[in-house]
Amino acid sequence: MKTIGVIGGMSWESSAEYYRLLNRHAKRRLGGHHNARSLLLTVDFAAVEASQRAGDWTALGAQMADAARHLEAGGADLVILATNTMHRVCESIEQAITIPFLHIADPTGGALRAAGIKRVALLGTRYTMEHTFYTGRLRERYALDTLIPNEDDRADVHRIIYDELCHGVIEDESRRTYQRVIEELASRGAQAVILGCTEITLLIKPEDSVLPVFDTTALHAQAAVDWAIEREHQATAAM
Repeated sequence: MKTIGVIGGMSWESSAEYYRLLNRHAKRRLGGHHNARSLLLTVDFAAVEASQRAGDWTALGAQMADAARHLEAGGADLVILATNTMHRVCESIEQAITIPFLHIADPTGGALRAAGIKRVALLGTRYTMEHTFYTGRLRERYALDTLIPNEDDRADVHRIIYDELCHGVIEDESRRTYQRVIEELASRGAQAVILGCTEITLLIKPEDSVLPVFDTTALHAQAAVDWAIEREHQATAAM
């Protein structure tokens, strides 16, 4: 299969989940002792988080672009960014490399459309929920109406991600908070919920939600493996 380059470390807790999912899906597709062929470049999340709080997205774009260039130089055939929030600077990555970049919202948008969903709830960091880079892409490319929590609930969702999940802390009380937020969004007409932060999958499982769950981490990892296998088959067939 082709080589998947992963920009990780935001946080390393979710990057470890990506690694598990990439290899699990490769084994499911190929059988035997197969793994996903991959490269992982881990950035320092402390510097990333500080720039996020400062609103310095230019610096963040430069950092992500540099990581992507290193992965391409190391032999990656595809780059994925193992975080939803940092897709705010995906254009910087795409401009820095000559290999494809797989946007995390696209596998999720495609899965939602295939399921017949038209109105979906979005949980993520406040940057993902409040900025338009994510909801806009879902609307423009997949005709999805995206609902986000109210201001107080957005603050709770964001705090739990950064103060707990990014540190590997899983609290039952926080799960109940997310469940309450999901229920409120369901009452507003949401037909499903996007786990739009790669750490949320550590806290919320399908059985924890009154709405169908679309896990961006799992969908992104699966799409990357499918791409890597299919492109390898295409290259072999063309020889």
